Amino acid sequence: MKKVLSALLLAVLIIPVLLAAAPKAAAETVTINVYNWGQYISDGTEGAIDVNKAFTEATGIHVNYMTYDSNETLYTKLKTGGSTYDVIIPSDYMIGRLISEGLLEKLDFDNIPNYQYIEEAYKNTAYDPNNEYSVPYTWGTVGVIYNKKYVDEADIGSWDLLWNEKYKGKILMFSNPRDAFAIAEARLGYSLNTQNEDEIRACAELLLEQKPLVQAYVMDQIYNAMEHEEAWIAPYYAGDYLQMLEYNEDLGFYFPEEGFNFFIDAACIPTSCTNKAAAEAYINFLCDPEIMAENLDYLGYSVPSEAAKEYMDEEAIANPVAYPDSETLAHGEAFLSLDAQTNQLMDKLWLSVKTSGGANYLLYGGIAVAVIVIVLVIVLVSRKKKLAKRRSGYSR
Repeated sequence: MKKVLSALLLAVLIIPVLLAAAPKAAAETVTINVYNWGQYISDGTEGAIDVNKAFTEATGIHVNYMTYDSNETLYTKLKTGGSTYDVIIPSDYMIGRLISEGLLEKLDFDNIPNYQYIEEAYKNTAYDPNNEYSVPYTWGTVGVIYNKKYVDEADIGSWDLLWNEKYKGKILMFSNPRDAFAIAEARLGYSLNTQNEDEIRACAELLLEQKPLVQAYVMDQIYNAMEHEEAWIAPYYAGDYLQMLEYNEDLGFYFPEEGFNFFIDAACIPTSCTNKAAAEAYINFLCDPEIMAENLDYLGYSVPSEAAKEYMDEEAIANPVAYPDSETLAHGEAFLSLDAQTNQLMDKLWLSVKTSGGANYLLYGGIAVAVIVIVLVIVLVSRKKKLAKRRSGYSR
């Protein structure tokens, strides 16, 4: 009986301790899945802030961080299901598409007080007019990166450079349809948001003309190719150019005279989220002026917060690539969410562009197989003849 009473007394003493410790233990095991672009957060290299580590230290919430290389890759993951993400950072037009398809949660801004530091210029946007689903992370532009050692200055200034046969085999191109078609649209004088079928087909023809000059269709692979001078010309995001410039000072950048894409990337919570409060805490952390300043000082992208600029390097803020003047920005056009029919047509035509020449590959592959079969037949016939001779020799 004494043992039973002792055990009961011990239980009475321990249970309150365990109950008091339970919330803390639970908090320590909370993990959120963050899905972001590659090369798009300060990760602690070169003495910069490790944003995810700093968030965990500040909140106790762990971050499982994954990356994608295009909005279309992100969309496919969300649409097909099977993957759970708590925070994603898509671009403007993709946010509009995700909202229209019911794939995003509305945000509780009581959990995101740092939203107050986001400038009004980046609110009430076409993709999220009532500021319900997204919080701006960065903004930026698309232009042309080129190697000044190999590209003649007389050839720069236009999107024409990407069709210049002088640089055949040294040109890279976006591997996603929206950015690739936008370049063709700008070159042909169309809106970057055209939904005219004839215009979209004309863009596909122009991209098909370009294909023999293209070394590769890339996204994050551009870093190695341009930094190590394996390629000399590529369209890409201004912020990424500024990162590449640190590794290769011979790289240059310009905004094409025909026009270019201006974009906003924003943090959102998909409907697959399993811990919305923790996800909102993460978004709030990204909006802290000091954190945003350190993060974007490292990234080279532009901040949507004047408060953050107060903590940033003055030289970075004065950079005309990261912060172009109003005259330059007047030539920029933001992507809008296109209708389903246009998206399907663009995807179909883009696949056709990237796989063009496949018939030749099949022909060459068929010839190669035929040659191999013929050689094997000849070898087998030869072996049979030799075997027959040996047998006839034995019979003698």
